[in-house]
Amino acid sequence: MQHFLGVSQLRRTFGSDDGVDLLRPEEAVYQSMLGSWGQQQRSRSLASDTIESRVRIVRRFSDYAGSYPWQWQASDLDEYTGLLRSKGLAVSTIRQMHGALSLFCDYLTSPAYDWVEICESQFGDTPSQICLPWNTTKHVQDYEGHPSRRALTFDELQQLFDYADSRVESAMKQGRKGALAAFRDAQMFKTAYAFGLRRAELRGLDLPDLHFNAKVPQWGQYAALHVRWGKASKGSAPKRRTVLLVPELAWWIDGMRQWVEDGRALFAPGDLPAMWPTERGTRVSLEYIDRRFTALRRELGLDPALKLHCLRHSYVTHLIEYGYADRFVQEQVGHRHSSTTSIYTSVSGDFKNRILADALRRFKTLEVP
Repeated sequence: MQHFLGVSQLRRTFGSDDGVDLLRPEEAVYQSMLGSWGQQQRSRSLASDTIESRVRIVRRFSDYAGSYPWQWQASDLDEYTGLLRSKGLAVSTIRQMHGALSLFCDYLTSPAYDWVEICESQFGDTPSQICLPWNTTKHVQDYEGHPSRRALTFDELQQLFDYADSRVESAMKQGRKGALAAFRDAQMFKTAYAFGLRRAELRGLDLPDLHFNAKVPQWGQYAALHVRWGKASKGSAPKRRTVLLVPELAWWIDGMRQWVEDGRALFAPGDLPAMWPTERGTRVSLEYIDRRFTALRRELGLDPALKLHCLRHSYVTHLIEYGYADRFVQEQVGHRHSSTTSIYTSVSGDFKNRILADALRRFKTLEVP
């Protein structure tokens, strides 16, 4: 981390009578603003990745504006936003940028800190809030992802998993080294779908996360997964939940049992508890998971809009089609609000036709003869 002076250190330096001067006062104040803002966020227990991402946003904007925060104008933000829109950035990305800059400006202009006083005394200018109601992007819809993102159909899922299995068989027949990795990847993606997991949740699974369910003792330890790396709220630890395996997806058990009891040990993971180890004795990375899914999708010729997260969309959609209650599905995927679950749902035409047919049958029974 780059060295910076705290607010109190800057006050003492600029207010001293012993003639202490900074070689580059503008840069020193700017770096101190960023460093102290990072400390303020850490005191709120925000994740390091969140803090670093926000700081990068501020740095990029400052580089574009060619000025320091106490010189920023609202028009600078207008121009920068226009540039980002011309590059085709997603609405959610631009809103994230606006949010980070707004928080930074709030911090600089807060009376609880002395940045306004320091900047006015040293530079004759003061920071201001440049993110205003009329020049920032608001969150007005529950879902702002690209319209092409969708759940996979049952046929697409079958193609994906069959192809993943075929790569294992092909590598084994040809004596290639990648057979074990292909087996791991195939079971990893099946697990993502069978339990509706996010990418980080999938990566964070350990062997002890396999759980029993007294209602289905015949499934043994493969009846549920304890998810410990669920999406965290700001300033909180990762959320935990237990996801039950549903009967419609019990086909997952045979492959998972084979992986746990036979395949995984061939990686010689030692004391590493990770469900998906690598040849180097580490846990698979998030980037690797994305790359492998993308490679399978391309080789199979599936829709390029389909991403790993679409397996989670598929899980929600298919559970609804199987007839599970909305509340059950919400708890399974760890959504705080039912409205979040609803945006993942894109039930098929066949399902809608069945619902309509059932409604018509009920209506006919009510008709007066």
